Amino acid sequence: MIIDLNETTVSKVAKKLVSVREEGGAVALGRVLTLIIKSDRRPVEEAIEAANAASREHPMRVIVLVTHPEDAPRLDAQIRVGGDAGASEVIILRAHGEASNNPESLITGLLLPDAPVVVWWPENAPEAPSQDALGRIAHRRITDASRASNAADRIAKLSASSTPGDTDLAWTRLTRWREQLASVLDQPPFEPVTAVDVRGAASSPSTPLLAAWLGMALDAPVTWTPEAPSEWDHGIHSVRLTRASGDILLERRTATHAVLTQPGQPSHEIVLARRSLRECLAEELRRLDADPLYGRVIEEGWNALSHPTTAEEAGA
Repeated sequence: MIIDLNETTVSKVAKKLVSVREEGGAVALGRVLTLIIKSDRRPVEEAIEAANAASREHPMRVIVLVTHPEDAPRLDAQIRVGGDAGASEVIILRAHGEASNNPESLITGLLLPDAPVVVWWPENAPEAPSQDALGRIAHRRITDASRASNAADRIAKLSASSTPGDTDLAWTRLTRWREQLASVLDQPPFEPVTAVDVRGAASSPSTPLLAAWLGMALDAPVTWTPEAPSEWDHGIHSVRLTRASGDILLERRTATHAVLTQPGQPSHEIVLARRSLRECLAEELRRLDADPLYGRVIEEGWNALSHPTTAEEAGA
């Protein structure tokens, strides 16, 4: 069910939510958190769909705040419940003109009582999420560096402003790579890694984050090589770990499969599919406390990472 409320107020939206629950049997019981999705000028339907899917694992209230600061002042709203909202309640607020100047006041009256608050910027995130008006009221703050025009520059800014409770989906997309590499190194021979080479698309913030994590975890020199779009156009391409007995190479060949090559063993094709937005969001909502490993990687690991080389320099 979708209910539109034009030229309304937050108080009227809250009252309508109560009447919808009373009349239609939709209840807020069992909601475990409030997820705020902040966007500029347009609702992010892809993010709403991901939240609806994730709500089946984490029942929640979703508040989407879309701001139009250049318009005449007014507040429009839409309420989605039932089949149009997964296992959540979705409230879309479109704040125009001066109505968008104080986002915290628009949100506060709609938060679930005594429930954690998570803020997610699917597109343009503030430079310091914890200092943003919405970020200050949140327990967790989710950004996505892959949407920035300069991914590495965005990671550098996140590093400079890192605060416990921050996370980025560029980090969440690494989970399967980290699991696979950890599994390989947990098998004999248990030799130290003496060098690491990580390659991926120049637009991928996950590539330097993986390099930063490996450098910190293995205490080894790391080469981070951005590749041209003609060589690799999306995400991480390969990781090479150098040991005395030979190199371990994990190389993604397609969007779903990679090949693992190890000394003295036949090559193995493994499933290494790119993670969906829903998967990444659901993983981040499983913990509502700070992620200390991400904090260390974005600060210590990133700051210790050397500047990237080009693919041509790495080949030479």
